[in-house]
Amino acid sequence: MAVAVKRITLWRCEADNRPGVLASTLEPLAQSKTDLKVVMGYRLPSQEARAAIEVHPVTGKKAAAAAQAVGLRESAIPTLLVEGDNRPGLGHALARAIADANVNLSFVLAQVVGRRYSAVLGFENDADAARAVGLVRKAAAAKRR
Repeated sequence: MAVAVKRITLWRCEADNRPGVLASTLEPLAQSKTDLKVVMGYRLPSQEARAAIEVHPVTGKKAAAAAQAVGLRESAIPTLLVEGDNRPGLGHALARAIADANVNLSFVLAQVVGRRYSAVLGFENDADAARAVGLVRKAAAAKRR
């Protein structure tokens, strides 16, 4: 099964947790014709009044200026974007391969649309993210038992 694993940079900001904040954050990006593949918005744990918004990709001067205008900045969290053909148990296979290598995940966001999956994996450091590239490719390529 085909799998693509690439290093990405999430752009992140924290904001008040209230109606319309996500829309206001995304508006300048839409106006600059930024084609986002990832949008995450969530309340911060133990801080009900605060939320985080993360997006990818932000490329080019126009997109970067739009992102910076609403407080988005490049995140320092090493992150991978994994895309490929889905199969039952694939999420477990990826998680198991990463765990067996003693690599800790900072976060996971995954979904399946049709027959394709997409996952955003965050790591504690660059070395773990680099190691995970090969682990993910191998686990995704392995045949089901």
